[in-house]
Amino acid sequence: SHGIRMALLHDEFCRAEERLVEAKREIAIGKISGAVGTYAHLDPSIEAFVCKKLKLQPGAATQVVPRDRHAAFAQVLALVAASAERWATEFRHLQRTEVGEAAEPFSKGQKGSSAMPHKRNPVNAERICGLARIVRGNALAALENVALWHERDISHSSAERILFPDSTILLDFILADLEALVRGHTVDPKRMLANLRATRGLWASQGALLSLTRAGLPRRQAYEAIQKHAMAAWLEGGADFPTRLENDPDLGKKIGRKGLREACDAMRHLRHEKLIYRRCGL
Repeated sequence: SHGIRMALLHDEFCRAEERLVEAKREIAIGKISGAVGTYAHLDPSIEAFVCKKLKLQPGAATQVVPRDRHAAFAQVLALVAASAERWATEFRHLQRTEVGEAAEPFSKGQKGSSAMPHKRNPVNAERICGLARIVRGNALAALENVALWHERDISHSSAERILFPDSTILLDFILADLEALVRGHTVDPKRMLANLRATRGLWASQGALLSLTRAGLPRRQAYEAIQKHAMAAWLEGGADFPTRLENDPDLGKKIGRKGLREACDAMRHLRHEKLIYRRCGL
C-alpha cells in the first residue's frame, strides 16, 4: 500500500538521522598540537581549553586530524543523498503516465514543459536525483584525501574547500526538496485500483501456488498448473487469473473454490500492515 511505502520512507530517514548524528560526533575533533602533533612547543592543556570552548573533543593527530573522519562524514552525506534519490526515483515512476498513482506538487500556473503544455514533469524528484550524484561523487574525493604523504601534504585542502561546502549545502537542499515532495504529493486511489485490475489477478500467483502446495499438491505440479492459467489469462484474454483457477476442477478438488478465492484476496497483503507501521516507529 502507499501507506506502507511512506512508512518505509520514514524508517529509512530515521536511520539517516542517526547516521548523521554519529558522523557529526566523529568529525567534531579539535587539534592544536604542533606541526607534527607532538605538543613540542605547546602544552596539551591549551588544546583541551580551546576544544572545550568550541565543544570539540581533542584527538590524536599528525599535523592535521586524520582524514578518515572526514571521509566517513562525506560517505554519510552521500548515503543520505542516495536514500533521497531512491524515494525521488520512486515518485518519478509513480508519476509516469503509464502508472499515474501519485504526483509531486504542481502549483497553479506552473509549467510542466516549455514545449508541451500538457505535461507535468516531476521536476523536484528529477532535481533530487541529479544533485545526489554530485554528493556521491564528492564522497569519492573525500576517500582520495585519506592517504596523505608522511605527516601530511596539502593535496586534500583544495578538494575539501569544494566538496564539504558543496555536499552539505546540496544535501540540505535535497532534503528540503524531498520534504516538500512528500508533504505535498497527491495520490490517486482509483488509478491504483485500476492498475491492480489491469494485471488480471496475476499478482495472486504466489499465494495460489503456496495454497496448493500446503494442500498437498507437489510443488512442480502446482507451479505448472498456476503458470498455465497465468499465461492464458495474460495472453489470451477472456477470464482473468482467479476465475480460471476457480473453474479448474482439478485445483478445486485440492482446496475448493473458496480456498482459491481466499488465495487471490488482495487484503491478504495488508493483514499485517499495522505490524509494519509499528516496526517503522509509527
